[in-house]
Amino acid sequence: MQLTQRDLNRTLLARQHLLGRTSMPVAGMVAHLVGLQAQENLPPYLSLAARLEGFDPYDVTRGLEERSLVRLLTMRGTIHLLVPDDALTLRGFTQPAHDRERRASPNTRPGIHLQPGEVRAAARAALAGGPLPVKALGEAMADRVPDVPPNALAHLARVDVPLVQLPPRGCWQQSGGVVYDRVDRWLGRPLVTPEPEAIVRRYLTAFGPATAADVTAWSGVTRLGPVVSGMDDLVRHQGPDGRPLYDVPDGEIVGGDIPAPPRLLGTYDNVWLSHAGRDRVTAPDKRTGWMGSNGGVASTVFVDGMLEGLWRLEDGRIRTELFRELTRRERSGLDDEITRVEELLDRKN
Repeated sequence: MQLTQRDLNRTLLARQHLLGRTSMPVAGMVAHLVGLQAQENLPPYLSLAARLEGFDPYDVTRGLEERSLVRLLTMRGTIHLLVPDDALTLRGFTQPAHDRERRASPNTRPGIHLQPGEVRAAARAALAGGPLPVKALGEAMADRVPDVPPNALAHLARVDVPLVQLPPRGCWQQSGGVVYDRVDRWLGRPLVTPEPEAIVRRYLTAFGPATAADVTAWSGVTRLGPVVSGMDDLVRHQGPDGRPLYDVPDGEIVGGDIPAPPRLLGTYDNVWLSHAGRDRVTAPDKRTGWMGSNGGVASTVFVDGMLEGLWRLEDGRIRTELFRELTRRERSGLDDEITRVEELLDRKN
């Protein structure tokens, strides 16, 4: 099937549940999206509020406390909010990306001579008595590896060992430093050897149709071309540039004429971090308006399926900086979304 850029936009929004909210449970949505970017605390809450009807942010807090949700370093070398099955599987899939960070990061350089097995053994011994704050973890590891600074050891543990960030980190309206435990011990289940083909299908279900380069942009894992092209059950579409796009056989294609309501999202969201070409939901000049020297400068406004502005919270109210003038209908829809998000941000119990 030949797909236009607008077809791809609407299909992505539909698979991301951004064309209309659903009553799916929080854990179900997190699983469907194969995790939510959670490097900052607020974005996953905004992502869920944009997709779920009647979203209660305390459902995330309860999930973290009851261990039906976890925060773990996975895709793109960033923290993601995940369901347990994905936490135990995805970390093995994304480990090559963490290995690259190990080699390149100045934070790990003082201990780069250590083998991953040595780091894992030191971290396991340090955590034998239970979870530890990140500083204490590095200091405890230094008892076994005294020639490397504790800070470097903690960073090495972060990339070499699947370490879950414990609550209250990431809980709604709570603060807390990073406290680590091994994800397998925290969940009481062993890590699972990943099947790349199964993960690619999960990605395509939520983000497709797409290319192998798109899967790499989403995950940080390279050399996926042979994996994708070798999956005989996938169907092929043709993108606007004539390149083939792979998809799951039952993947719904949504036409570009379907309306897309305004949405307020966080500084980071799956919908525009998960393709090599982010033009599905952004124009280059507008993305430049969001991008600062160290990442995004503000939360994002999407109108008609595209990035059309930024928003910030000032004195308890949302202030927008729009990249174009909105129609009356778009302005009305955006005002409704602003009210909805302000009510979310006011939630205290």
